[in-house]
Amino acid sequence: MTRKQAREEAFILIFEKSLNDNALEEILSLAEEVRDIKADEYVKKVFFGVFDYLDDIDTIISKNSVGWSIKRITKTALALLRLAIYEICYYDEIPVSVSINEAVELAKKYATKEDASFINGILSTVAKSAE
Repeated sequence: MTRKQAREEAFILIFEKSLNDNALEEILSLAEEVRDIKADEYVKKVFFGVFDYLDDIDTIISKNSVGWSIKRITKTALALLRLAIYEICYYDEIPVSVSINEAVELAKKYATKEDASFINGILSTVAKSAE
């Protein structure tokens, strides 16, 4: 699995968690069984990491999404923001520009053009403050 494919799988898992209250381990196990994926170290680290730091990540999103509450952000956009912000703040091996670009590309695939622009704007602001 390429890093791009792994990132997409991690995004899908994060999105799935927003739809149900199952334990993280159960969501991962079911995904591996039903979708026949083999979650690599990256997928596991990001999926579990996002929820380890969820309060901090959501605070960052709230601070940088002026005029938007987290409840108004689509579940797809929110999952992508959480993934990218986790990478930017807690996964040093990935360049910030790659995290932003990949989140925007996934938004174009799974969300709307407006979501892609919204995500790009928030992540660009987060990246500047993270430097």
